[in-house]
Amino acid sequence: MTAQQKLLCAFYGVIALAALGATWSQNLQLMAPGMGPLDPFSVFVEQTRVNAASRSITVDIAFFLLAATAFMVIEARRLGVRFVWLYVLLSFLIAVSVTFPLFMIAREMRIAAAPDTPAKWLLTATDVIGLALVSGAVIGLSVVVLG
Repeated sequence: MTAQQKLLCAFYGVIALAALGATWSQNLQLMAPGMGPLDPFSVFVEQTRVNAASRSITVDIAFFLLAATAFMVIEARRLGVRFVWLYVLLSFLIAVSVTFPLFMIAREMRIAAAPDTPAKWLLTATDVIGLALVSGAVIGLSVVVLG
């Protein structure tokens, strides 16, 4: 791995850590003692609909997640990055601002490990189904949020 690649990975790592702190400091505020496991999620979704600004940023992030998912799956198949669907799942459960930089680290490490590997990619049926499901989730969320 070159010095430039190491620096890029460090940059992505700092972004992931900062995003984790920034997003989860807010998410934890939603979790009041005595709440059921789905209550914070329902409160979160309800609060994404409060005003035009919250609706705009929610839909913006949802569509970014969709584009990032397509990129991650295609790049994972092209470069042989493992566990791509775990990054996608964790994007929903943690935050895409955390998992996308982590994927970019894995991608950069894979590029460094095999710089002369010919570029190839082929989506599997599971990838196509997964992308369709993420698309449906993003569209569904957008409909709910935009009302």
